[in-house]
Amino acid sequence: MSASLPTQLPNVPMAMLTSLPLTPAHWSTIAANASWQTLRMNLNTFERHGVFASAEAANAAAAKLRDASEVRKAKALPYQLLVAYTMATSAPREIREALQDALEAATSNVPAFNAPAPPMGGGKTWVLVDISGSMHSPVTGTRKGATTRVRCIDVAALVAASVLRKNPTAGVLPFSDDVVATELNPRDSVMTNAQRLASLPSGGTNCSAPLRWLNERGERGSLVILVSDNQSWMDTRRGVGPTQTMIEWERFKRTNPNARLVCLDLQPITNSQAIDREDILNVGGFSDAVFETIAAFTAGSLGPNSQGGGSQRWIDEIRRIAV
Repeated sequence: MSASLPTQLPNVPMAMLTSLPLTPAHWSTIAANASWQTLRMNLNTFERHGVFASAEAANAAAAKLRDASEVRKAKALPYQLLVAYTMATSAPREIREALQDALEAATSNVPAFNAPAPPMGGGKTWVLVDISGSMHSPVTGTRKGATTRVRCIDVAALVAASVLRKNPTAGVLPFSDDVVATELNPRDSVMTNAQRLASLPSGGTNCSAPLRWLNERGERGSLVILVSDNQSWMDTRRGVGPTQTMIEWERFKRTNPNARLVCLDLQPITNSQAIDREDILNVGGFSDAVFETIAAFTAGSLGPNSQGGGSQRWIDEIRRIAV
């Protein structure tokens, strides 16, 4: 049946062709005609159908993937490319290297978090990265036959590295039982810094530890981003009064009254370390939309009624969506 298909396929959306009895040459044509997003999302499909067996086709696909203008036009963000890189385990070296280049280009689409300048809030962004043992679990949970290769620690490290790239004065504090001293170079690639953080030794979970570290040193800051799976058991207060995280946050607020805290809970469960209010935003789960959400919260423009805090903030956001 494949002989009945023309050698040159029409340049139409990929979904209109994939049910046909296509040859490797046909698949190569589809890959050559694919948009940047279609190419990124179907790398394993193209690999499975032999497209990248041709060095010419592999090099052409790699050139498109790393094209910074294509990345900007597609409004690609780093998490999309982390997932693509992690899943493309059998792709040729050229493709995997191009995905890393594309990830670098995608940081241009990550907003800079313009925190208030001193003396209003210190002007500095801090990213607190949980590197505990539980963070090495799949970020979307374990599902039979559909478990992602991307771990919570990979996403947390990517968030920190991406923020550092757009906010080079930001401070990054990895922690488990306590803060783990490490130094990241904002000029290093996002993937290099993400892998460095993900490779640090892990331990228990103590979400209040990095806030205590900031308080003990009298550090200033306008924005603190806590990236964790929220399983902070080492500083549990047995249900009496506020969590230790909230106690340390209140201490931080005494010297940084306009500071804001974002608790990015990669695997949301039934409890949290901080309560939602005007200066605290809890986000459950992760997608690239989180970067825009943090930027809006930092700028005080998250929802028409930011004073509502908590669930009201999200109700307002939902009501703003046109359907």
